[in-house]
Amino acid sequence: MASQTGRVPAGHPYWPRSLSLPSYVANDLSMKEILLSLFSVSGVILLSTWVISGRGVGTSTKLSHGRRLAVCWFAVCTFIHGVIEGWFALYYPEILGDQSLYSQLWKEYGKGDSRYMIADNFTVCMETVTALFWGPFSLWAVLAFLYNKPYRFVLQLIISVGQLYGDVLYFYTEHRDGYIHSEFGHPIYFWFYFVFMNGLWIVIPLILIVDACIQISTAQAMSDKATKNKKD
Repeated sequence: MASQTGRVPAGHPYWPRSLSLPSYVANDLSMKEILLSLFSVSGVILLSTWVISGRGVGTSTKLSHGRRLAVCWFAVCTFIHGVIEGWFALYYPEILGDQSLYSQLWKEYGKGDSRYMIADNFTVCMETVTALFWGPFSLWAVLAFLYNKPYRFVLQLIISVGQLYGDVLYFYTEHRDGYIHSEFGHPIYFWFYFVFMNGLWIVIPLILIVDACIQISTAQAMSDKATKNKKD
């Protein structure tokens, strides 16, 4: 078997090169076809949610542009967490040899992080928790904002903290492994798949955590003021 710094061995394209993946079956869809499918569905969800959120569904108060973007984010998270990551959580033992669309998507993504191909304990546990909790909770958040529920910012805070925590662990565990599960520095597999696509779940949740804290703190301050005025 070739070393990690050698050529790709016959059978699979993943790092480290010494991995033994005898059940691997190469994708019959190209990278472009797989990514086009992913971004097309995500785009439809974004556009649909943007339109719906602009109509003041369930409330006479229309959402601001910034709030609509947040709702769109949670709608896409519903799809990513509930469907794509849910697929991995359910079928990770079979993905290497399966040719369904989502399995091929994971095999493509695995070029940026082969932990998904070897069913690494951390990734399986993390993706299972993400699919079970943050997928349904994201859908709940979408509905909560559309219908102006009083707990909407609590949901935003819970989901965003969960996403941020999981993603920090995701990056940190790979950092401690020495980034051996991808071709370090590769413009697509490392920088786009591994860094950029996952980095979104660092940057956006951080923004939403700050936003939720401001909203909740403002509401609490108003409640405290009202309580004080009643006592006076």
